[in-house]
Amino acid sequence: MMEALIGGFVAITSPWAFFFLLVGTFLGVTIGAIPGLSGSMLIALTLPLTYYMDALTAVLLIIGMYVGSVAGGLISASLLRMPGTAASIMTTFDGYPMARSGRPGHALGLGISASLVGGLFSWVVLATMAKPISIWATRFGPFEYFTLILSALVLIAAVSQGSMVKGLIAGLFGILVSMPGIDPSSGQPRMTWDLHMLNSGLKLMPVLLGAFVVSQILKDVLEIDRKLKRVDSIKDSIFISLRDYRKQAVNLIRSSVIGTVIGILPGVGANIGSLVSYTVAKNTSSKPERFGTGHDDGIVASEAANNATVGGALIPLIAMGIPGSVIDVFLIAALMIHSIQPGPYLFINNPDIVWAMIVACLVANLMMFAIMVLGAGYMSRLMYLPRAYLLPVVLSFCIVGAYGLDNTMLDVWVMLAFGVIGFFMERAGIPLGPFIIGFILAPLAEVNLRSGLSATAGDITPIFTRPLSLAFLILAIVFLVMPLISEVRRRRGNSRT
Repeated sequence: MMEALIGGFVAITSPWAFFFLLVGTFLGVTIGAIPGLSGSMLIALTLPLTYYMDALTAVLLIIGMYVGSVAGGLISASLLRMPGTAASIMTTFDGYPMARSGRPGHALGLGISASLVGGLFSWVVLATMAKPISIWATRFGPFEYFTLILSALVLIAAVSQGSMVKGLIAGLFGILVSMPGIDPSSGQPRMTWDLHMLNSGLKLMPVLLGAFVVSQILKDVLEIDRKLKRVDSIKDSIFISLRDYRKQAVNLIRSSVIGTVIGILPGVGANIGSLVSYTVAKNTSSKPERFGTGHDDGIVASEAANNATVGGALIPLIAMGIPGSVIDVFLIAALMIHSIQPGPYLFINNPDIVWAMIVACLVANLMMFAIMVLGAGYMSRLMYLPRAYLLPVVLSFCIVGAYGLDNTMLDVWVMLAFGVIGFFMERAGIPLGPFIIGFILAPLAEVNLRSGLSATAGDITPIFTRPLSLAFLILAIVFLVMPLISEVRRRRGNSRT
């Protein structure tokens, strides 16, 4: 393996290959930091250009964009409470309060450092255990996927800020919003009210932009004249001390493991990895009440996990030809454009490409860290731009991002509608995180449950008899009970004092 890795390093250090990897990482960080744009959009727009590249440079460009865009989302999530990507939703819970309290540099430093650690950890797993782990992941059937997603849905209660009931209401509302479209079993439209435009359902990007970005714009418009307190020495505070690394060691390792494992599961994604890691960190913390108020552990858990999913998601892609995330679909497309078929024979037919991909994942993480450390101090000035100038620019990016999906104004109107909905939800104390989590996970749960029931002629008992699905079901119960136990302990502690 060492010889193969050395060969991969030699391949990506050629001038053009290294240049395209660097450009891809820089563009990924930049686009990921801009609310309204995403890594998927950037790669989709770039994909036609790969026709004119050789296979190696095309793949390196996309991997750089992939790594950079996932990490870049933490900048706007922390500074503006506007996640550049869905993977950074959990970062807003603690990154934004910390930045608003006068420590934007520390929030960015924690996120950047955690991103690097998570990325490096998942790379080690990718380089050493790709084949055996990918074989294990292929044993998952529809019931295993359903119970896994059910576990994540139950986490809605655990990540709720404030009332658990309001968190569940938000999650159920997200599930309801995900229902319009074509029924996956019958193929018939449902909840479309005879509007053919809704046959494809409500897309994630407009809903996400509306709920998290447009709602924040509406909130900021009401406070347009309020000035933020400036913080000095932001550049110095970006660098995290060894004491902070030691303090977060367990959290970093645990979150990196969670992110890598979840990244391996095809189609689950970085947002779920971030969600699970954040919730585990909160439920195992001695001070869970500090989560959501600007707590170091929350930022580290979210960012270490979502960046660890990148290396994890490349494992099923390389070993089985199965995309681990949406962006991996574009990576597969780039390979197939050059007549390279990802899967088990990739190591045999194109070993130079596969090992260059693996090495590129490592180098892109190092590039991402350098770019964000050097550029985050300048990007942090976004907090102090006059809102009268900043908000129209952000809204313009949102409109471009929503319209660019299918070149239709429907997505723009959906985005604006959910901006208003999100604004009033927050005014009512109903959190947005569980809403968007329910919206994302509900379709996956439905498809897998129906697929499993179809295979067993409607028999649901395999959920309880298959070891993995039973384990995930027990995990869901644990996730539901743990917040209740923590709340009881907290009240007992308060009563004693």
